[in-house]
Amino acid sequence: MSVVSLSMWGLKFGIDFTGGSLLQIEFANTRPDVSVIQSTFKLVDVGTVNVQPVGDKGVILRFKDVDTATYQKITDELGKTTGGAVTEKRFELVGPIIGSELKSRSLWMVLVAMFFIVTYIAWAFRKVSKPVVSWKYGVVAVLALIHDVGIVVGVFSVLGHFMGVEIDALFVSAILTVLGFSVHDTIVVFDRTRENLFRGVVGTFEDTVNKSVNDTLTRSINTSLTTLLALSALFWFGGETIRYFTLTLIIGITVGTYSSIFVASPLLVDWYRWGLVKK
Repeated sequence: MSVVSLSMWGLKFGIDFTGGSLLQIEFANTRPDVSVIQSTFKLVDVGTVNVQPVGDKGVILRFKDVDTATYQKITDELGKTTGGAVTEKRFELVGPIIGSELKSRSLWMVLVAMFFIVTYIAWAFRKVSKPVVSWKYGVVAVLALIHDVGIVVGVFSVLGHFMGVEIDALFVSAILTVLGFSVHDTIVVFDRTRENLFRGVVGTFEDTVNKSVNDTLTRSINTSLTTLLALSALFWFGGETIRYFTLTLIIGITVGTYSSIFVASPLLVDWYRWGLVKK
């Protein structure tokens, strides 16, 4: 479903990727809530706006490119809404070239992270060459990561199409966090598999992996559940600025816990079986 969604609708990129305007202002009186500022922007029809509070009275606003008249209207409306003067501190234009560069760098960050994950796992499992070669553990872990990231990106493709949710640099940070958490959970299962192989606890490789999953099942669920409780609190009470960042983590950690048990370990066993059939 993620592949279909991405093929049909793609992702709705924010100004961090497409370019736009950055406006930093300071209110003479008390800074209004984020929801009030966002409702003000609906009056001037500039689409989605990212609001980042700064200090006690300041705020940084990111939105699409606007002309001089629209920019003046924005400051006027903000002054009317808050009932006080608004002082401009900074106004910048972020061009699409910078956005394109950031997009390619974000992709490279994910690819480099995956490469180092495979390399590290292959090195850490170098003494476990039978019945599965060590580098296959790393490849399976990365395939599970692709599964996790694919579902998260697919969900945001749907949210972008139907709810206008844009992805920004925070989304990339959340994806990298999901990569780290998910591979950590997978390595815990694989590490227990390595220990059981050394000990020769169970006869067949399938039974060894199955025992390893059962040994770490409670730990995986408890770790993810406690993390999700904290993220849920952030999602509901953390404010608009980090809501979708938190949602990305919630989806990614949930899917990552699932994949460590139901994707990575069975895929490792399947690869072992394919090797037997090939022989």
